[in-house]
Amino acid sequence: MEIDNCTVLITGASAGIGREFARQLATRVRQLVLVARRGERLEQLRQELSARNRHLKVRTRIVDLADSAQLEALIDWLAHEKIEIDLLINNAGLGDLGPFATSDPRRNHEMLLVNVVALTVLTRSLLPHMLVRKRGRILNVSSCAGFLPIPEFAVYAATKAYVNSFTEALRAELRGTGVSVCALCPGPVHTEFNEVAQRPGEPGDRSPEFAYVPVEKVVRLPKVRDAGALPSVEDEIGVGIPDIGDIALQEADAPTPAREPDGRGKPREPAAHDSDVRSDRPPCHACHHALCLCVEQGHRDAARSRAAATRGLPGPAGR
Repeated sequence: MEIDNCTVLITGASAGIGREFARQLATRVRQLVLVARRGERLEQLRQELSARNRHLKVRTRIVDLADSAQLEALIDWLAHEKIEIDLLINNAGLGDLGPFATSDPRRNHEMLLVNVVALTVLTRSLLPHMLVRKRGRILNVSSCAGFLPIPEFAVYAATKAYVNSFTEALRAELRGTGVSVCALCPGPVHTEFNEVAQRPGEPGDRSPEFAYVPVEKVVRLPKVRDAGALPSVEDEIGVGIPDIGDIALQEADAPTPAREPDGRGKPREPAAHDSDVRSDRPPCHACHHALCLCVEQGHRDAARSRAAATRGLPGPAGR
């Protein structure tokens, strides 16, 4: 499935990564359904995108995803309007920076509802329709915080661990159906997220500037392919993975390369912990086998190292 001329639903579209997805998709897709809490921001974005592409149809819906009634109303509206979503971008998310013992219980509840429940409910609602059409893409905007526990970011990191696990499991379930799922796992990004996550009177994010990735690079849609170009799954979804070790959740259909010789000049054998469920993973950089699980550990180590460096925590070697 190509992103050109499709219908896309983006949650959390009024700012940050969600808004950047809308901007980069505006000249490529047929219809955008933008969902967020702030109606004024949505209307400004709608006018901006419509001015850039007069053929683009932009629909906006003011929805608080922490409110189950509003979430159900959104799903009912999509059905009533007969809007078939080709690409779902579950981008909306909340954070809270500070010790868990002094956290606001209401804020924790909202994080679970938006980061976990709403993402799961929307996916469950739209996925069956994609399966009937045998085409569709779901992009869950996660975080490298989901690859390790982070003190003073405990609930947020745990919700993103759920997103990563859910995405990997669902991707395996959907293999061969024409529907694909992946997760985008950026590190620190300059958006309003950090301001919202910061508690009044407490220090905010302490990540060094070099760790930040520009929001334009996080989204990074591919250019329109030449007529004879073969599509890749990553191009079809149109997402970029920030430089955090080519995280295992990245979409890839790469073939298994020839195995490099070992120290005695013989082809290196596949690792003993192969698993068919991971056959759509990139080949392992250690044993060059597509089914190897150590690719997962390597990617997680890379994510831990980067997150540890930005938070002043010990990396994998110090755990």
